[in-house]
Amino acid sequence: GPTRKMPLTASAMDFFQLFVPDNVLKNMVVQTNMYAKKYQERFGSDDAWIDVTLTEMKAFLGYMISTSIHHCESVLSIWSSGFYSNKSIALIMTQSRFEKILKYFHIVAFRSSQTTHSLYKIQPFLDSLQSGFDSAFRPSQAQVLHEPLIDEDPVFIATCTERELRKRKKRKFSLWVRQCSSTGFICQIYVHLKEGSGADGLDALKNKPQLHSMVAKSLCQNASGKNYIIFTGPSITSLNLFEEFEKQGIYCCGLLSTRKSDCTGLPPSMLSNSETPQSRGQYRIRMKGNMSLICWYNKGHFRFLTNAYSPVQQGVIIKRKSGEIPCPLAVEAFAAHLSYICKYDDKYSKYFISHKPNKTWQQVFWFAISIAINNAYILYKMSEAYHVTRYSRAQFGERLVKELLGLEDTSPTH
Repeated sequence: GPTRKMPLTASAMDFFQLFVPDNVLKNMVVQTNMYAKKYQERFGSDDAWIDVTLTEMKAFLGYMISTSIHHCESVLSIWSSGFYSNKSIALIMTQSRFEKILKYFHIVAFRSSQTTHSLYKIQPFLDSLQSGFDSAFRPSQAQVLHEPLIDEDPVFIATCTERELRKRKKRKFSLWVRQCSSTGFICQIYVHLKEGSGADGLDALKNKPQLHSMVAKSLCQNASGKNYIIFTGPSITSLNLFEEFEKQGIYCCGLLSTRKSDCTGLPPSMLSNSETPQSRGQYRIRMKGNMSLICWYNKGHFRFLTNAYSPVQQGVIIKRKSGEIPCPLAVEAFAAHLSYICKYDDKYSKYFISHKPNKTWQQVFWFAISIAINNAYILYKMSEAYHVTRYSRAQFGERLVKELLGLEDTSPTH
Protein backbone atom coordinates (compact mmCIF):
# COMPACT_ATOMS: atom_id res chain seq x y z
CA GLY A 1 0.00 0.00 0.00
CA PRO A 2 0.92 3.72 0.18
CA THR A 3 4.10 4.63 2.05
CA ARG A 4 2.80 7.99 3.24
CA LYS A 5 -0.47 9.17 4.75
CA MET A 6 -2.25 11.80 2.65
CA PRO A 7 -4.52 14.37 4.38
CA LEU A 8 -8.31 14.11 4.20
CA THR A 9 -8.35 17.25 2.03
CA ALA A 10 -5.81 15.90 -0.51
CA SER A 11 -6.83 16.79 -4.06
CA ALA A 12 -6.39 14.87 -7.32
CA MET A 13 -3.46 17.18 -8.06
CA ASP A 14 -1.77 16.21 -4.77
CA PHE A 15 -1.84 12.53 -5.73
CA PHE A 16 -0.71 13.25 -9.30
CA GLN A 17 2.22 15.31 -8.04
CA LEU A 18 3.53 12.38 -6.05
CA PHE A 19 4.78 11.24 -9.47
CA VAL A 20 4.93 14.46 -11.52
CA PRO A 21 5.98 17.18 -9.05
CA ASP A 22 6.42 20.88 -9.79
CA ASN A 23 10.18 20.58 -10.33
CA VAL A 24 9.51 18.15 -13.23
CA LEU A 25 6.93 20.54 -14.70
CA LYS A 26 9.35 23.48 -14.32
CA ASN A 27 11.98 21.48 -16.22
CA MET A 28 9.47 21.00 -19.05
CA VAL A 29 8.98 24.77 -19.13
CA VAL A 30 12.74 25.44 -19.31
CA GLN A 31 13.40 22.76 -21.95
CA THR A 32 10.43 23.82 -24.10
CA ASN A 33 11.62 27.44 -24.10
CA MET A 34 15.19 26.35 -24.92
CA TYR A 35 13.98 24.21 -27.81
CA ALA A 36 11.80 27.04 -29.15
CA LYS A 37 14.81 29.37 -29.11
CA LYS A 38 17.04 26.81 -30.85
CA TYR A 39 14.36 26.06 -33.45
CA GLN A 40 13.87 29.73 -34.29
CA GLU A 41 17.62 30.34 -34.56
CA ARG A 42 17.74 27.59 -37.15
CA PHE A 43 14.51 28.14 -39.10
CA GLY A 44 13.71 31.80 -38.54
CA SER A 45 11.99 33.78 -35.80
CA ASP A 46 8.39 33.12 -34.81
CA ASP A 47 6.77 36.42 -33.86
CA ALA A 48 3.73 34.64 -32.41
CA TRP A 49 5.82 32.79 -29.83
CA ILE A 50 6.39 33.98 -26.28
CA ASP A 51 8.06 31.84 -23.61
CA VAL A 52 5.74 29.36 -21.93
CA THR A 53 5.08 29.66 -18.17
CA LEU A 54 4.50 27.02 -15.49
CA THR A 55 0.77 27.91 -15.39
CA GLU A 56 0.52 27.42 -19.16
CA MET A 57 2.40 24.12 -18.99
CA LYS A 58 -0.05 22.79 -16.41
CA ALA A 59 -2.95 23.91 -18.60
CA PHE A 60 -1.30 22.24 -21.61
CA LEU A 61 -1.12 18.94 -19.69
CA GLY A 62 -4.71 19.45 -18.52
CA TYR A 63 -5.97 19.72 -22.09
CA MET A 64 -4.13 16.55 -23.09
CA ILE A 65 -5.39 14.62 -20.06
CA SER A 66 -8.97 15.69 -20.84
CA THR A 67 -8.84 13.49 -23.97
CA SER A 68 -8.56 10.43 -21.71
CA ILE A 69 -11.88 11.25 -20.05
CA HIS A 70 -13.98 12.44 -22.99
CA HIS A 71 -12.26 10.11 -25.51
CA CYS A 72 -11.96 12.70 -28.26
CA GLU A 73 -9.28 11.55 -30.68
CA SER A 74 -7.96 15.04 -31.38
CA VAL A 75 -7.25 17.41 -28.53
CA LEU A 76 -8.14 20.28 -30.88
CA SER A 77 -11.77 19.12 -30.74
CA ILE A 78 -11.98 21.07 -27.46
CA TRP A 79 -12.07 24.35 -29.43
CA SER A 80 -14.33 23.07 -32.21
CA SER A 81 -18.08 23.47 -32.46
CA GLY A 82 -18.59 19.70 -32.72
CA PHE A 83 -19.66 16.97 -30.31
CA TYR A 84 -16.35 16.92 -28.36
CA SER A 85 -16.11 20.69 -27.87
CA ASN A 86 -15.70 21.83 -24.28
CA LYS A 87 -16.42 25.53 -23.83
CA SER A 88 -15.83 25.44 -20.06
CA ILE A 89 -12.10 24.69 -20.47
CA ALA A 90 -11.54 26.12 -23.97
CA LEU A 91 -11.55 29.67 -22.57
CA ILE A 92 -8.42 29.10 -20.45
CA MET A 93 -6.09 29.09 -23.47
CA THR A 94 -6.60 29.87 -27.16
CA GLN A 95 -6.22 27.10 -29.70
CA SER A 96 -3.38 28.95 -31.46
CA ARG A 97 -1.43 29.27 -28.19
CA PHE A 98 -1.98 25.58 -27.41
CA GLU A 99 -0.71 24.60 -30.86
CA LYS A 100 2.41 26.73 -30.39
CA ILE A 101 3.23 24.99 -27.10
CA LEU A 102 2.54 21.62 -28.72
CA LYS A 103 4.94 22.50 -31.56
CA TYR A 104 7.84 23.30 -29.25
CA PHE A 105 7.06 20.98 -26.31
CA HIS A 106 10.19 19.17 -25.09
CA ILE A 107 11.54 17.41 -21.99
CA VAL A 108 15.16 17.37 -23.18
CA ALA A 109 15.95 20.07 -25.74
CA PHE A 110 19.55 19.09 -26.54
CA ARG A 111 21.32 15.77 -26.95
CA SER A 112 24.47 15.65 -24.84
CA SER A 113 27.69 14.32 -26.37
CA GLN A 114 27.65 11.32 -23.99
CA THR A 115 24.09 10.30 -24.89
CA THR A 116 23.71 7.14 -26.96
CA HIS A 117 20.28 6.01 -25.73
CA SER A 118 17.47 6.51 -28.23
CA LEU A 119 15.06 7.53 -25.48
CA TYR A 120 17.27 10.41 -24.36
CA LYS A 121 14.44 12.93 -24.98
CA ILE A 122 12.30 11.28 -22.34
CA GLN A 123 14.65 9.22 -20.13
CA PRO A 124 14.99 11.86 -17.36
CA PHE A 125 11.19 11.95 -17.06
CA LEU A 126 10.94 8.14 -16.95
CA ASP A 127 13.66 8.03 -14.26
CA SER A 128 11.81 10.64 -12.20
CA LEU A 129 8.53 8.76 -12.62
CA GLN A 130 10.17 5.50 -11.52
CA SER A 131 11.56 7.20 -8.43
CA GLY A 132 8.04 8.42 -7.60
CA PHE A 133 6.57 4.94 -8.04
CA ASP A 134 9.24 3.42 -5.77
CA SER A 135 8.90 5.99 -2.99
CA ALA A 136 5.08 6.31 -2.93
CA PHE A 137 4.02 2.67 -2.91
CA ARG A 138 5.04 -0.66 -1.39
CA PRO A 139 3.77 -3.51 -3.59
CA SER A 140 2.35 -6.83 -2.43
CA GLN A 141 4.36 -10.05 -2.68
CA ALA A 142 2.57 -11.21 -5.86
CA GLN A 143 3.32 -9.24 -9.03
CA VAL A 144 2.80 -9.73 -12.76
CA LEU A 145 5.02 -8.97 -15.76
CA HIS A 146 2.96 -8.14 -18.84
CA GLU A 147 2.15 -5.66 -21.58
CA PRO A 148 -0.74 -3.40 -20.51
CA LEU A 149 -3.63 -2.92 -22.89
CA ILE A 150 -2.75 0.38 -24.59
CA ASP A 151 -4.21 -0.26 -28.02
CA GLU A 152 -6.26 2.39 -29.75
CA ASP A 153 -9.93 2.76 -28.90
CA PRO A 154 -11.87 0.25 -31.05
CA VAL A 155 -14.65 2.84 -31.46
CA PHE A 156 -12.28 5.06 -33.44
CA ILE A 157 -10.97 2.10 -35.45
CA ALA A 158 -14.55 1.15 -36.35
CA THR A 159 -15.36 4.66 -37.56
CA CYS A 160 -12.14 5.14 -39.56
CA THR A 161 -12.06 4.84 -43.32
CA GLU A 162 -9.57 2.41 -44.89
CA ARG A 163 -7.46 5.35 -46.03
CA GLU A 164 -7.23 6.73 -42.47
CA LEU A 165 -6.29 3.30 -41.16
CA ARG A 166 -3.49 2.98 -43.72
CA LYS A 167 -2.17 6.39 -42.67
CA ARG A 168 -1.93 5.31 -39.03
CA LYS A 169 1.62 4.33 -38.21
CA LYS A 170 2.37 1.32 -36.07
CA ARG A 171 3.95 2.07 -32.72
CA LYS A 172 7.74 1.94 -32.88
CA PHE A 173 8.03 0.72 -29.30
CA SER A 174 6.66 -1.88 -26.94
CA LEU A 175 5.85 -1.19 -23.30
CA TRP A 176 6.07 -3.75 -20.47
CA VAL A 177 5.24 -3.27 -16.80
CA ARG A 178 5.74 -4.95 -13.44
CA GLN A 179 2.41 -4.62 -11.68
CA CYS A 180 1.17 -5.32 -8.16
CA SER A 181 -1.54 -7.92 -8.71
CA SER A 182 -3.39 -7.08 -5.48
CA THR A 183 -4.04 -3.41 -6.27
CA GLY A 184 -3.18 -2.89 -9.96
CA PHE A 185 -0.47 -0.34 -9.11
CA ILE A 186 2.21 -0.34 -11.82
CA CYS A 187 5.57 -0.55 -10.02
CA GLN A 188 7.92 -0.31 -12.99
CA ILE A 189 7.83 0.54 -16.70
CA TYR A 190 10.16 -0.77 -19.39
CA VAL A 191 10.13 0.65 -22.93
CA HIS A 192 11.71 -1.26 -25.80
CA LEU A 193 12.25 0.68 -29.01
CA LYS A 194 11.97 -0.76 -32.48
CA GLU A 195 15.29 0.52 -33.83
CA GLY A 196 15.33 -1.14 -37.21
CA SER A 197 15.13 -4.81 -38.04
CA GLY A 198 18.27 -5.89 -36.19
CA ALA A 199 18.55 -8.49 -33.43
CA ASP A 200 17.22 -6.03 -30.83
CA GLY A 201 14.33 -4.79 -32.95
CA LEU A 202 10.72 -5.26 -31.87
CA ASP A 203 10.08 -7.84 -34.61
CA ALA A 204 12.92 -9.96 -33.25
CA LEU A 205 11.69 -9.39 -29.71
CA LYS A 206 8.35 -11.03 -30.49
CA ASN A 207 10.07 -14.19 -31.71
CA LYS A 208 13.02 -14.58 -29.35
CA PRO A 209 12.33 -15.66 -25.75
CA GLN A 210 15.86 -14.66 -24.69
CA LEU A 211 15.02 -11.03 -25.51
CA HIS A 212 11.86 -11.32 -23.45
CA SER A 213 14.02 -12.55 -20.58
CA MET A 214 16.07 -9.36 -21.00
CA VAL A 215 12.83 -7.39 -20.53
CA ALA A 216 12.01 -9.44 -17.42
CA LYS A 217 15.46 -8.80 -15.90
CA SER A 218 15.12 -5.07 -16.52
CA LEU A 219 11.69 -4.99 -14.86
CA CYS A 220 12.92 -6.96 -11.83
CA GLN A 221 16.24 -5.16 -11.28
CA ASN A 222 14.87 -3.50 -8.10
CA ALA A 223 13.12 -6.65 -6.83
CA SER A 224 16.12 -8.71 -5.66
CA GLY A 225 16.05 -10.17 -2.16
CA LYS A 226 12.44 -9.19 -1.41
CA ASN A 227 10.88 -12.67 -1.83
CA TYR A 228 8.47 -11.41 -4.49
CA ILE A 229 6.45 -13.94 -6.49
CA ILE A 230 6.47 -12.93 -10.16
CA PHE A 231 3.79 -14.26 -12.53
CA THR A 232 4.77 -14.41 -16.19
CA GLY A 233 3.21 -15.21 -19.55
CA PRO A 234 4.52 -17.84 -22.02
CA SER A 235 6.92 -15.52 -23.84
CA ILE A 236 8.90 -14.83 -20.63
CA THR A 237 8.64 -18.19 -18.85
CA SER A 238 11.85 -20.25 -19.04
CA LEU A 239 13.80 -22.55 -16.74
CA ASN A 240 17.06 -20.58 -17.06
CA LEU A 241 15.39 -17.26 -16.19
CA PHE A 242 13.51 -18.70 -13.20
CA GLU A 243 16.69 -20.31 -11.82
CA GLU A 244 18.55 -17.01 -12.21
CA PHE A 245 15.76 -15.14 -10.40
CA GLU A 246 15.74 -17.71 -7.59
CA LYS A 247 19.40 -16.92 -6.85
CA GLN A 248 18.32 -13.27 -6.41
CA GLY A 249 15.50 -14.13 -4.00
CA ILE A 250 12.76 -13.71 -6.62
CA TYR A 251 10.30 -16.58 -7.07
CA CYS A 252 8.21 -17.25 -10.17
CA CYS A 253 5.11 -18.90 -11.52
CA GLY A 254 4.66 -18.89 -15.28
CA LEU A 255 2.46 -20.33 -17.99
CA LEU A 256 4.52 -22.41 -20.43
CA SER A 257 3.92 -22.77 -24.16
CA THR A 258 5.83 -25.20 -26.38
CA ARG A 259 5.44 -22.66 -29.20
CA LYS A 260 6.28 -19.36 -27.45
CA SER A 261 8.46 -20.33 -24.48
CA ASP A 262 12.14 -21.21 -24.21
CA CYS A 263 11.81 -24.89 -23.22
CA THR A 264 15.57 -25.51 -22.86
CA GLY A 265 16.31 -27.95 -20.04
CA LEU A 266 12.73 -29.19 -19.63
CA PRO A 267 11.87 -32.92 -19.99
CA PRO A 268 10.40 -33.64 -23.46
CA SER A 269 7.97 -36.17 -21.99
CA MET A 270 6.17 -33.33 -20.17
CA LEU A 271 5.97 -31.16 -23.28
CA SER A 272 4.11 -33.72 -25.42
CA ASN A 273 0.40 -34.43 -24.99
CA SER A 274 -0.58 -37.92 -23.91
CA GLU A 275 -2.57 -39.95 -26.41
CA THR A 276 -4.88 -41.49 -23.79
CA PRO A 277 -7.95 -39.30 -23.06
CA GLN A 278 -7.78 -37.42 -19.77
CA SER A 279 -10.48 -36.11 -17.47
CA ARG A 280 -10.63 -32.47 -16.40
CA GLY A 281 -8.49 -31.67 -13.38
CA GLN A 282 -5.90 -34.42 -13.94
CA TYR A 283 -2.26 -33.36 -13.82
CA ARG A 284 1.31 -34.65 -13.96
CA ILE A 285 4.31 -33.21 -12.12
CA ARG A 286 8.08 -33.34 -12.60
CA MET A 287 10.43 -31.71 -10.09
CA LYS A 288 14.05 -30.57 -10.05
CA GLY A 289 15.09 -29.04 -6.74
CA ASN A 290 12.54 -26.32 -5.94
CA MET A 291 11.35 -26.13 -9.54
CA SER A 292 8.13 -27.88 -10.54
CA LEU A 293 6.78 -28.47 -14.05
CA ILE A 294 3.02 -29.06 -13.95
CA CYS A 295 0.97 -30.38 -16.86
CA TRP A 296 -2.73 -29.82 -16.01
CA TYR A 297 -5.69 -30.83 -18.19
CA ASN A 298 -8.86 -28.73 -18.61
CA LYS A 299 -10.32 -29.03 -22.12
CA GLY A 300 -6.69 -28.92 -23.23
CA HIS A 301 -3.20 -29.23 -21.74
CA PHE A 302 -1.85 -26.31 -19.70
CA ARG A 303 1.74 -26.31 -18.48
CA PHE A 304 3.09 -24.25 -15.58
CA LEU A 305 6.64 -23.77 -14.33
CA THR A 306 7.03 -22.61 -10.74
CA ASN A 307 9.36 -22.51 -7.74
CA ALA A 308 6.96 -20.43 -5.63
CA TYR A 309 4.36 -23.09 -4.80
CA SER A 310 4.58 -26.71 -3.68
CA PRO A 311 3.11 -28.99 -6.35
CA VAL A 312 1.48 -31.18 -3.68
CA GLN A 313 -0.64 -28.29 -2.36
CA GLN A 314 -4.16 -28.55 -3.73
CA GLY A 315 -6.20 -25.72 -5.21
CA VAL A 316 -9.41 -25.39 -7.18
CA ILE A 317 -10.64 -23.49 -10.22
CA ILE A 318 -14.31 -22.48 -9.93
CA LYS A 319 -16.30 -22.37 -13.18
CA ARG A 320 -19.85 -21.07 -13.31
CA LYS A 321 -21.12 -23.94 -15.48
CA SER A 322 -18.94 -26.91 -14.57
CA GLY A 323 -18.41 -26.15 -10.87
CA GLU A 324 -15.10 -26.84 -9.12
CA ILE A 325 -12.15 -28.29 -11.03
CA PRO A 326 -9.23 -29.62 -8.90
CA CYS A 327 -5.75 -28.34 -9.68
CA PRO A 328 -2.40 -27.66 -7.98
CA LEU A 329 -2.27 -24.45 -5.91
CA ALA A 330 0.13 -22.87 -8.45
CA VAL A 331 -2.54 -23.10 -11.18
CA GLU A 332 -5.19 -21.51 -8.93
CA ALA A 333 -2.82 -18.69 -7.94
CA PHE A 334 -1.83 -18.00 -11.56
CA ALA A 335 -5.47 -17.84 -12.68
CA ALA A 336 -6.44 -15.52 -9.80
CA HIS A 337 -3.64 -13.01 -10.31
CA LEU A 338 -3.94 -12.92 -14.10
CA SER A 339 -7.71 -12.42 -13.89
CA TYR A 340 -7.11 -9.37 -11.67
CA ILE A 341 -4.84 -7.84 -14.32
CA CYS A 342 -7.52 -8.47 -16.96
CA LYS A 343 -9.99 -6.56 -14.76
CA TYR A 344 -7.43 -3.75 -14.39
CA ASP A 345 -7.05 -3.53 -18.18
CA ASP A 346 -10.83 -3.47 -18.64
CA LYS A 347 -11.22 -0.68 -16.08
CA TYR A 348 -8.20 1.55 -16.67
CA SER A 349 -7.12 1.08 -20.30
CA LYS A 350 -9.97 3.30 -21.52
CA TYR A 351 -8.44 6.21 -19.60
CA PHE A 352 -5.24 6.39 -21.65
CA ILE A 353 -4.69 9.77 -23.32
CA SER A 354 -6.15 9.69 -26.84
CA HIS A 355 -3.65 12.11 -28.41
CA LYS A 356 -1.54 10.23 -31.00
CA PRO A 357 1.62 12.22 -31.87
CA ASN A 358 3.96 11.06 -34.64
CA LYS A 359 7.12 11.28 -32.53
CA THR A 360 7.88 8.10 -30.60
CA TRP A 361 9.20 9.84 -27.48
CA GLN A 362 5.96 11.84 -27.23
CA GLN A 363 3.87 8.67 -27.57
CA VAL A 364 5.86 7.12 -24.72
CA PHE A 365 5.44 10.30 -22.67
CA TRP A 366 1.64 10.37 -22.92
CA PHE A 367 1.40 6.65 -22.12
CA ALA A 368 3.62 7.23 -19.06
CA ILE A 369 1.46 10.19 -17.95
CA SER A 370 -1.66 8.00 -18.31
CA ILE A 371 -0.07 5.29 -16.14
CA ALA A 372 0.92 7.91 -13.55
CA ILE A 373 -2.70 9.15 -13.33
CA ASN A 374 -4.04 5.59 -12.95
CA ASN A 375 -1.48 4.98 -10.18
CA ALA A 376 -2.48 8.27 -8.54
CA TYR A 377 -6.13 7.15 -8.54
CA ILE A 378 -5.20 3.77 -7.00
CA LEU A 379 -3.38 5.61 -4.16
CA TYR A 380 -6.38 7.93 -3.80
CA LYS A 381 -8.73 4.94 -3.41
CA MET A 382 -6.49 3.57 -0.64
CA SER A 383 -6.35 6.91 1.21
CA GLU A 384 -8.68 8.47 3.75
CA ALA A 385 -9.49 11.22 1.23
CA TYR A 386 -11.47 8.65 -0.78
CA HIS A 387 -13.86 8.07 2.14
CA VAL A 388 -14.63 11.81 2.12
CA THR A 389 -15.27 12.39 -1.59
CA ARG A 390 -15.49 8.94 -3.31
CA TYR A 391 -14.70 10.03 -6.86
CA SER A 392 -14.90 7.51 -9.68
CA ARG A 393 -11.93 7.22 -12.07
CA ALA A 394 -13.68 9.54 -14.55
CA GLN A 395 -14.51 12.08 -11.83
CA PHE A 396 -10.93 11.94 -10.53
CA GLY A 397 -9.66 12.67 -14.06
CA GLU A 398 -12.07 15.60 -14.45
CA ARG A 399 -11.01 16.99 -11.11
CA LEU A 400 -7.33 16.73 -12.08
CA VAL A 401 -7.95 18.49 -15.41
CA LYS A 402 -9.74 21.38 -13.71
CA GLU A 403 -7.02 21.73 -11.08
CA LEU A 404 -4.32 21.79 -13.76
CA LEU A 405 -6.30 24.46 -15.63
CA GLY A 406 -6.74 26.48 -12.46
CA LEU A 407 -10.53 26.34 -12.47
CA GLU A 408 -12.26 26.91 -9.14
CA ASP A 409 -15.27 24.71 -9.93
CA THR A 410 -13.97 21.20 -9.34
CA SER A 411 -17.28 19.43 -8.76
CA PRO A 412 -17.64 16.20 -10.79
CA THR A 413 -20.12 16.10 -13.64
CA HIS A 414 -20.65 12.32 -13.80
